[in-house]
Amino acid sequence: MIEPMVRNNICLNVHPAGCAAMVKNWIRETEETAAPAAKASSGPKPKSVLVIGCSTGYGLASRIVSAFAYGAPTVGVSFERAPSEKKTGSPGWYDNRAFDAEAASRGIYSATIESDAFAKETKLQTIEAIRKGPGTVDLVIYSIASPVRTDPETGVMYRSVIKPIGRTYSGLTVDLVTGELKESYISTATQEEADATVKVMGGEDWKLWIDALAEAKVLARGVRTVAFSYIGPSLSHDIYREGTIGRAKEDLERTAVAIDRSLSPLGGHGWVSVNKAMSTRASAVIPGIGVYIAVLYKVMKERGVHEDCVGQIVRLFCDRLYGAGDTAVDPAGLIRIDDLEMASEIQKETTARMKKITAANLPELADIDGVRSDFLEAHGFAVPGVDYSA
Repeated sequence: MIEPMVRNNICLNVHPAGCAAMVKNWIRETEETAAPAAKASSGPKPKSVLVIGCSTGYGLASRIVSAFAYGAPTVGVSFERAPSEKKTGSPGWYDNRAFDAEAASRGIYSATIESDAFAKETKLQTIEAIRKGPGTVDLVIYSIASPVRTDPETGVMYRSVIKPIGRTYSGLTVDLVTGELKESYISTATQEEADATVKVMGGEDWKLWIDALAEAKVLARGVRTVAFSYIGPSLSHDIYREGTIGRAKEDLERTAVAIDRSLSPLGGHGWVSVNKAMSTRASAVIPGIGVYIAVLYKVMKERGVHEDCVGQIVRLFCDRLYGAGDTAVDPAGLIRIDDLEMASEIQKETTARMKKITAANLPELADIDGVRSDFLEAHGFAVPGVDYSA
């Protein structure tokens, strides 16, 4: 019997059956919402897909939509921790196996490589898997969220940090177990920390992947590649867009321009997709962000425009990447599927609630239960239909 062990908004264990049920639920949602639209569309469709960072969140949702809405063979890459006699494995370890089992049951090809995506050997292994499977890929999703990266050329390990630049940051955090609000502080980043965060979370590795795949001639003509980013409202910019993560995301966006140019001979394109804020393992520990997401969830649900990970990726695929006409981008060349979050009426109400939120009115103004549920679901807990007493 496994119960969630949460310390300081970090879940220390995983429920295997819950992870499998969550994957099945996401597949069911995809088949009900995206598959009919994919079949009805007269536009292009992904024929074979590589997802780098395939096991959780937007990466997992992208792989599920590729396979179960479009029937595309997929190759997935992620770095996982296997279970031991004393500890459960990482969430993605179970998610990957659930995905592969469901794909096999429907006769959809899948190959999963559990290895360090930053390593040269992993890229070579992935290329061989593509050659043995679909032969080429016409969509590459880059969805890596790692705290560390070892440079494949120098062997130097870099660690990312979530810190402001040039000032100390303070913001409210909410304990997902007790619902308690408290003020948290983060000191300013050093230049070394900012540079290291760019090395880990910027666009360098994405470009290395695309170059390696191109050199190996496993990119199909018309190939498209997408990496995920976030911008958010001005109230989060000090810790996010103008902090160390923001520096990394700016580098990612510059890299997209370079990749788009490099894919031109193949008639291909590279984009960054700016996605909606979600309750994730990472956002739960960022001061200010977790509370903002809880308020945002409440406001968007009240207006009937809330989307989960699958809903976001369904819209990315069906409306943007493979919809009618050219892929719509903003003046900066970014795909914006955060448009519902950033709508003026949503942001106006969310900002107003953030200014008056207290421990007493938190349940009224914010969707703490929804944020907690998403956080636990990512670890296989709080998934409907699972017998947690077994």
